Amino acid sequence: MERDHGRVYPVPVGGGSAGGPGGYTYAAVVVRAGAGEVQTALREVRFSGWLAPPEAGWVVAVAASGAGTVASGRRGVVGAAEWLASRLAGPVLALRVLADQQLLLVVWAGGVVVGRYVSDPSYGLDDDTLPDPLGAEHAAAFAAAFGHPHIAGDLGELLAEELDPDSVIESERLGAVLRLLGLPSWLVAVSSLPRDIPTGPRAAELTRLRAGATGLGGRVRGRLAEVVRRRRPPPPAFTDPPRGGGDPWLL
Repeated sequence: MERDHGRVYPVPVGGGSAGGPGGYTYAAVVVRAGAGEVQTALREVRFSGWLAPPEAGWVVAVAASGAGTVASGRRGVVGAAEWLASRLAGPVLALRVLADQQLLLVVWAGGVVVGRYVSDPSYGLDDDTLPDPLGAEHAAAFAAAFGHPHIAGDLGELLAEELDPDSVIESERLGAVLRLLGLPSWLVAVSSLPRDIPTGPRAAELTRLRAGATGLGGRVRGRLAEVVRRRRPPPPAFTDPPRGGGDPWLL
């Protein structure tokens, strides 16, 4: 399979942080729904981040903290995406990149999670967790959820590939995933936030949410929420991955 390995951009947005040479941590939710519906749902859960205008029917919410709590109830990006999936009819994708060394994908369709994927379950752990990509078998379900069942084979191959961390970063894999699924690829080019995003929306088109609110009220609410959320990180996005000699991880 040939893939476009052209230039890609890590995503150091707001709460995103460098996690090593050239490596960034960031997260976002992509959902097919009306912008008003998404913003209302995010307000209810006091989400902190940026909401982009719809693009070909897709709405993107970029989390203010890639690995931290970004909504009420100790919700990280996966929890915020699950909230949206329970309230909106369209498919939902939660994505997270850690230090450009680990990619996490979770997909919902019809309010039900159809699969989880992590490129390297062992990243950041000091135990015998196996580093092999986990969840690539859900590629067909991911492709179908986003209306592109014909790319299941290519997507499965892409997700199953073990990347050389010295030469390829997970933002490159993510960029290829987004292109295959027909989703906004500028997600890997938002290093300019809160200014204009290369290949993506202009700064004036983005809605900044702080604890679900905008404007001055959002600034105040956001500061208060951030103090609490720093002390209350979200639960792990996946549990019990395969370990050396152990049983396979079951979703």
